[in-house]
Amino acid sequence: MSPSAENLERSPAPIGEVLACLKEEYPDARTELRWEDPLQLLVATILSAQSTDVRVNGVTESLFGRYRTAGDYAEANLEDLEEEIRSVGFYRNKARAIKGMAQVLVEDHGGEVPRTMEDLVQLPGVGRKTANVVLGNAFGIDEGVVVDTHVRRLSNRLGLTEHHDPEKIESDLLKVVPEGERTLFSHLLIFHGRRVCKSRRPDCPGCVLNDTCPSAMRV
Repeated sequence: MSPSAENLERSPAPIGEVLACLKEEYPDARTELRWEDPLQLLVATILSAQSTDVRVNGVTESLFGRYRTAGDYAEANLEDLEEEIRSVGFYRNKARAIKGMAQVLVEDHGGEVPRTMEDLVQLPGVGRKTANVVLGNAFGIDEGVVVDTHVRRLSNRLGLTEHHDPEKIESDLLKVVPEGERTLFSHLLIFHGRRVCKSRRPDCPGCVLNDTCPSAMRV
């Protein structure tokens, strides 16, 4: 049966084994966005929506040299900011979101990125996924699970959820992924999704989870 069939009639893959196998396979799993402080990570994550980490990293290499503080972004000329980030796509919306986010940081948070989900999701351009990225990676706060396209696809194939809505998927994953492992879990699934468990042509025979994945094509 093809993994795309997402056969949930069989038992889901045991989360402990999934974590153990993927940790061994990807000992350096981490976000592939380049950043040095919480603000940089927040900006890079906003830019990464419907774009690639490689493209975002190409943009932020110069962007982070020009804009160093929330105040810099808040006071930026919007047209200049749009030009700086044009290559990541949806640059007008993203520029407005970044400038608006920075203005709220300056006005309400002393220019600092807040450390709570409640405050983060109130920022322009920041939803739960972006907030989880910042909390888990910048602050080590393992509150939620980042659900991107790879995490969504692999969670279904592994039988860990039957949903396609990111918030419902995250709710299911929070029930099974141990606290303290949630940020890493997302990185592991993203690494595995990019390298092995691809959307159209998953390499099931070469997958370390082949014996436990309920959707695996076994040969």
